[in-house]
Amino acid sequence: MAHLVLLGDSIFDNGAYTGAGPAVIAQVRKRIPVGWRATLCAVDGASIMDVGAQLPKVPRDAERLVLSIGGNDVLRHAELLERAVTTGAEAIDLIGEAARGFEAAYHDMLHPCLQIDRHMVICTIYSGNFPDPAYQRVVNVALAPFNDAIIRLGLEHGLTIVDLRSVCNAPADYANPIEPSSIGGAKIARAIVRAAMGDWSEAPVARIIG
Repeated sequence: MAHLVLLGDSIFDNGAYTGAGPAVIAQVRKRIPVGWRATLCAVDGASIMDVGAQLPKVPRDAERLVLSIGGNDVLRHAELLERAVTTGAEAIDLIGEAARGFEAAYHDMLHPCLQIDRHMVICTIYSGNFPDPAYQRVVNVALAPFNDAIIRLGLEHGLTIVDLRSVCNAPADYANPIEPSSIGGAKIARAIVRAAMGDWSEAPVARIIG
């Protein structure tokens, strides 16, 4: 019997945003094989620095950790998209500096998780569903260095990576610009279960070896 534990933020702890629809944890439990278990330790609003407080709540029999974190950390840098700069290079450097700090924090957060499960699953940060198409395009580009950091650290440790940008790729997948709906949650749950079962037969879940 496998026991999955979901860590992170409202990507997994999305019950407050689904109305009458099921949250991600309920949809994971619906999809896991008979005899498997799934526990939610993720907390809505959590940032990278909060994951450490979730680890003591992980059951002793946990076999696979699944982590989705970082979106709230990136949101704290949203003001960079409005900051006046004189050159494109200056704008890139500002985002790059934020991404370097993000990567350092993610690196430090990851190590105690790996002490529990060295084959854990990690997720990229999805692009959201912003009403202004121009702003959405900017967000897509600005997110790239942060997701690159997550992927690079996943490669370093030989982890399974779920690319949520490909999972939640339609407006209906979102309850608001940044939270998953029940529709998106169902897609996330399916990707989680596939990742935990080692099913690399189709995108957007991949076992990437660097």
